[in-house]
Parts: sequence; C-alpha cells; structure tokens
Amino acid sequence: MASLKEVRNRIVSVSSTQQITKAMKMVSAAKLRRAQDNILRMRPYAQRLSGILTNLSSQTEGSITNIYAEKREVNNVLIIAVTSDRGLAGAFNANIVKAVVALISSKYSSQAAAGNVTVLTIGKKALDAFNKRGMPVISDYSTVFTNLSFDTVRPAAERAMDGFVAREFDQVDLIYNEFKNVATQIVRQEQFLPIEDKPVVAADAAAMLVDYTFEPSKEQIIEELIPKSLKIQVYKAVLESNASEHGARMTAMDKATENAGELIKELKLTYNRTRQAAITKEILEIVGGAEALASA
Repeated sequence: MASLKEVRNRIVSVSSTQQITKAMKMVSAAKLRRAQDNILRMRPYAQRLSGILTNLSSQTEGSITNIYAEKREVNNVLIIAVTSDRGLAGAFNANIVKAVVALISSKYSSQAAAGNVTVLTIGKKALDAFNKRGMPVISDYSTVFTNLSFDTVRPAAERAMDGFVAREFDQVDLIYNEFKNVATQIVRQEQFLPIEDKPVVAADAAAMLVDYTFEPSKEQIIEELIPKSLKIQVYKAVLESNASEHGARMTAMDKATENAGELIKELKLTYNRTRQAAITKEILEIVGGAEALASA
C-alpha cells in the first residue's frame, strides 16, 4: 500500500492536471464559438456558388468542358489530408490518418505499391503521421492554422490544381472532419479533381426556367467560376476541420476533467483508509505496550 505522502502527492498532481484541463476546455469553447460562426457563414456561400456552377453547366449542353474536369487513367494520386497542428483532441487527428490509410488500401493499392500516391498535408499532425509512414508528402501547408484565412489556404488548393493541370496527378481526393456539433465530427471524403457533373436539384431546376442574358458568355463564366469554386471547396474543408478540432478538444478536455475528478475521489478515499489504518496500528501498538507493562 502506498504511503500517505505518496497519496498526497498524487492528489496534488491530479488536481493540478484537472485545473489545466478545465482551462483548456474554456479556451477551446471560446475558439469554437468563433470557428463555428466562420463555418456557418461559409456554408451558404459555398453551396450557392456550387449551385450557380451546376445551373450554368446544365445550360451548356449538360456537361462541364474544362481542364479541371478532364477524366483520365488514374496513375498518380494526390490526397489532401486536413488535420490540426496540435493534439489533445481525442481521436480527431487519428481518424483522418486512418481514413487516408483505408482509402489507399481499398482504392489506390496499386498506385501506392508503385509509389504514386502523394499526400498534401494541412496541419502538422498529418505531416508527422505520414512522414513516419515514409509516404511522399507535400508539406508546405502544415501551418495554415497559425493565421487561418482564405489567403493562407489558397496556395494549397492552387498546388493541387496546378499539379492536376500539369498531369502530375490524375486524381485528387480531399479528406477532412466535417463539423456537426461539439460532440460529433464526421470524416468526409470528397473527389476534388477531376470535378464531376452534379445533377440539378428541384430548387435549381425552377431557377433555370428563367431566361437570363449572360455577359460574358456562359462558357466564360464557367471558366472563371470553376477555379474559384475549387479554392472555396478547400477553404470550406479547412474551416470545417478547424471548428471540428475545437469541438473535439473541448469534449476531450471535459472528459479528462471528469476523469480527474473521479480519480481524486478514489485517491482521497485511499488516503483516508491509509490514514485510518495507520492510526489503528498506532493505537494497537500503544495498547499492546501498555498491556506488556502491566504484566511485567
């Protein structure tokens, strides 16, 4: 059984850890509010931009004729993996790494065997994880969260787009955590390039019945909208991941605080039992000594 001093030291240590986890939970809660506001503002814009693009492409013979829509044999693959820069967020980062590994194993095993699968990492945790696995990594974009904005994320999207245009990559996939609520983050996998024609939903079909005059032409508008839409897609994924990170860390720190409280209760119970046993032992020793003196 541990001594009273050892138990006291453990109680002090766990109490200090509990204060840290409480503080981290509060910090994450404050950051989550801002991150959640950002993604809630971005979602309608991204959806509307995608809807406009879908409508225009549907009015131009129903297909997108653009270099970013070129479908070819998939020999070289790029996977954009979005994680965080820091840990202590539960399985937040591990889920992305697992999703990338599972995607490679199930869909790109032959390309991986030939060394033709590259990972573009957004977030230090992804960079560290795939460097350890010895995978080809594009690591110039692992610190975008230090100053998160469209301008800091745009180069990552442009790198993937330029690589596709130059035939360095034949397909680009995007994997990130989508923010649902504080306790739930959903791992999403999207085909980034080549872009796919999307079916027109009923809400957009009604808008297409209106006779619009386009200036410049529909085709030219599509040519300008596609690159912007692709960059917005990556930026939205990073914002989703940022909100998800703070939600996951807030949940993890809340659970850690609760666990620390339970551990402190157990340690205090152990301390009281140990102290009680020590007092009982001392009383027995005194009584035993008194009886020995009386019988002498």
